[in-house]
Amino acid sequence: MGFDDTLRIHRAMREQRADALERGILAVLDLGTTKTSCLVLEFKERQNGFAMNGARAGRSNFRVIGVASAKSRGLRFGEIDSIAEASGTIRTVLTKAQKQAGERVDHLVVCFSGARPESSVHLGKVELGESQIEETDIARVLAACDVPHPGGVREAIHAQPVNFSVDHRTGLLDPRGHRGNLLTADLHMLSVDRHMLEHVSECADDCRVELAGVASAAYVSGISSLVEDEQELGAACVDIGGGVTGVSIFFRKHMLFAEAIPVAGNDVTSDISSAFSVSTRVAERLKVKYGGVKATSRDDLKQCHVAEMNGWAGPESRITRAQLIAVIKPRVEEILEHVKATLDCSEFDKLDGNSVVLTGGSSALPGLEELAKEMLGRHVRFGRPIRLPGIPVELSGPEYSSAAGLSLLAAQPQDEWWDFADPKNAAASSRPVGKIFSWIRNNW
Repeated sequence: MGFDDTLRIHRAMREQRADALERGILAVLDLGTTKTSCLVLEFKERQNGFAMNGARAGRSNFRVIGVASAKSRGLRFGEIDSIAEASGTIRTVLTKAQKQAGERVDHLVVCFSGARPESSVHLGKVELGESQIEETDIARVLAACDVPHPGGVREAIHAQPVNFSVDHRTGLLDPRGHRGNLLTADLHMLSVDRHMLEHVSECADDCRVELAGVASAAYVSGISSLVEDEQELGAACVDIGGGVTGVSIFFRKHMLFAEAIPVAGNDVTSDISSAFSVSTRVAERLKVKYGGVKATSRDDLKQCHVAEMNGWAGPESRITRAQLIAVIKPRVEEILEHVKATLDCSEFDKLDGNSVVLTGGSSALPGLEELAKEMLGRHVRFGRPIRLPGIPVELSGPEYSSAAGLSLLAAQPQDEWWDFADPKNAAASSRPVGKIFSWIRNNW
């Protein structure tokens, strides 16, 4: 698949999203490894264009009128393993959400956590001749970004301008109206496994809905879980899900980096199941009800009632909470070690604010926040997503961070490269994403 196909597909999805916003009904789907969630959004007024600075104010223009969740089938490590089973899950939650909303859904925006996301940053430059910068100049400088095609097995999912410079003035979010001789743009691109996009498209076709957009779950979790100061000064969102731990880094209200770590909550559950010879279902219940990562002397005495969860009684039907924590903690430490390595490689510490926000369905283990502070050596807090209008309180926990962020992005998406660029004019240079933070720190 070449540049023309990439632009055609993304522009077609943008048109579908515009049609949905004009109609006033749009569904968003968080396609997770363990849980698939669907929200039906009703828009109060027609949306006029996209936001160059990715404003979160779009949340005031819609309300949630339908919500449904179901256990995911056909997914593994955040990727579709069986199209038929995944389509069945999507059809189930779509039907339930539509029934609750009392509206038919024709358009769907999907986010997913896997597919091996990779970040890169590309530079574009154009001469201005002291003219005032207009929309066409932004199109020219983005087109001038040297964006090599990711290759036959990969495809771009996000490609966003994260910085504009006009002569010596840098750190501009929107250069329109400025004057100067040289306009420079830095473009962050996130690519994923192309087969995942194809599978998502096939699932949408099977469910007879138009695919109106795709997004990285790590990205949208950051949109909903980081407060505006964190997005501005620099922060990392760590979304610990079932099959994947997503890491995204934000600065100046833009995502600059994203990665997926294939170790998460399901691995903790599997360890419990193996250690105590119980089913996965019982292991998950033990983790949720009694789990933690910090043991005290009282935990040696506290009993975990396995029999009550398993439906049978026997001589070995109880374990202590200390025993359970001893199984959980090593795997959680492994997850945090991967997170630390990811942040270190990205030079995250070069940003002014380098706090970490934990979210996701597997982030609520007691003691995790303190353990993360010790292992990451940074300020860490537990994050819940922004409360969306119309969403029930019981459905606004950290496990809904991706769905909430996807709703905000669907309502007011950032500009993407394919909204402007013509790749036939590309002629510039690119830089590895690992150095972008040092560059931004020195220039902004």
